[in-house]
Amino acid sequence: MATNKTAGTTQDVATRFNELAKQEKWFEIQDELFADNVRSIDPPNSPYFKYAEGKSSVRKKGEDWVKRIEAAHKRYTTEPVVSGNHFAAGREVDITVQGFGRIKIEEIMLYEVKDGQIVLEQFFY
Repeated sequence: MATNKTAGTTQDVATRFNELAKQEKWFEIQDELFADNVRSIDPPNSPYFKYAEGKSSVRKKGEDWVKRIEAAHKRYTTEPVVSGNHFAAGREVDITVQGFGRIKIEEIMLYEVKDGQIVLEQFFY
């Protein structure tokens, strides 16, 4: 087992991720499960997000987005599916965002785990 807050297996990380995601505790996920060198990748032509590397940059990316959300109409995350050192979950949001209006995003979130921490998050939408 790893010596950090999370257990060492990908399944353990995915289970904890799921517990927090169901409560919409995304910053807690970052604090507890992300490695210092985590990378965050969105689709190349995303109008919403850009690439971020390092825990503080990924955190800022999330904080900047949350500040722009004016209303949340629906937020849902599926149970994670684990394979090897990766897990994936589906996410659906219907939100009103400053500068975009009301938008729906259906995405697949893919995570890579190494040494009991998330080292990569990649979004497909």
